[in-house]
Amino acid sequence: MGNEQIRALPATARHRLLARTDALWALLTGRPVSLYATAVLRIGYGLLYLVFLLREFPHRDEIWGPGSPWTPALAAQLFDQTGWYSFLIVSDSRGYFECCYVLALVTSALFTVGWRTRATSVLFAVVVASFHARAIFMTDGGDNLVLLMSLYLVLTACGRRWSLDARRERIRSARADGPPVRAPGPAARRLREARATLTTVVHNCGVLVIAAQVCLLYGSAGLYKVQGSFWNDGTALHYVLNLELFEPWPAVSHLVDQYPLVMAVFGYLTVLTQVAFPFVLFGRLKYPVLTVLLGMHLAIAVVLGLPLFSGTMIIADAVFLPDRFYTSLPPLLRRAARRCGLPARAPRQGTGFVSVPAQGGHPESREERDPVTRPARGRGAPSPSGPAVTE
Repeated sequence: MGNEQIRALPATARHRLLARTDALWALLTGRPVSLYATAVLRIGYGLLYLVFLLREFPHRDEIWGPGSPWTPALAAQLFDQTGWYSFLIVSDSRGYFECCYVLALVTSALFTVGWRTRATSVLFAVVVASFHARAIFMTDGGDNLVLLMSLYLVLTACGRRWSLDARRERIRSARADGPPVRAPGPAARRLREARATLTTVVHNCGVLVIAAQVCLLYGSAGLYKVQGSFWNDGTALHYVLNLELFEPWPAVSHLVDQYPLVMAVFGYLTVLTQVAFPFVLFGRLKYPVLTVLLGMHLAIAVVLGLPLFSGTMIIADAVFLPDRFYTSLPPLLRRAARRCGLPARAPRQGTGFVSVPAQGGHPESREERDPVTRPARGRGAPSPSGPAVTE
């Protein structure tokens, strides 16, 4: 909307539009959102891919190596047509492939624990993309989503919580109470503010893209199901349960299939939940919807034998949980441990997180120049279960 169109609006509508624009800009640039959620995504996808590589370790040569029926030469021909690339086809040497596989394992482990996350997130995305492209005809929807999420996580500050990077920053901040250092000049201060603002904007945009991707996935899946006659008459799950490809436990599949009415209800509930998912994210109704989706994916993992796909979707759903949900978990776990008679680890003092004022003006202190939440120091600081960044 141009300036002339804005001036043509009534005064009330113009003020409302400007207020919403300012609020959106403040949300985008004020502070990074969903830091704990992105940390959960980092840990979840890193660990999931690490387990996947370890699970396929005995079959690595047949899937990605020189001994694969889909030879590196055939893969190179496909890459010439599609524009994909994989570092696994650089050489046909068995030793080179083994080194690449070890590199993938190490990268996944380092990404999971959050060591030098800015660099390891890029390496993790390259690893996932290379392994995905090398065996493109053996992938499914879960592999596609892991690939997309690995690319999106490069944009986020997913190492600021629950990571070795966060621990190192906490230790460095605790040691910063020593002799005062020379204050940076105005140019250095402005450069630091610009860098912090850019990092915040890129992170928030990355989180928004991840959320939009999950909404698009659920919405399109639900709309595709609505168009199918089997989903309309409630018999879709019956046919799925009788596919040999999705019968890891035939006895369980046949037992569940003996209740057609229950299967029809579950089918309609699945379609309704997926179609409604993008529209319930901004209210409390999202919590029961996420619970239903969690149960659905657990059932898919066990009954249909698709643990990788289900794990990928469950981890993606975690982006919609607010940070206050994750910060409330430690005290809940400690109370549960005390009730069970187990030794509960006491919270560390001086490591809580406090909200730092948003950027703006000419801040003088280091805390004001940093738009992210910073560990509180000194006596009386809240515990990790105390106040934290909001949703």
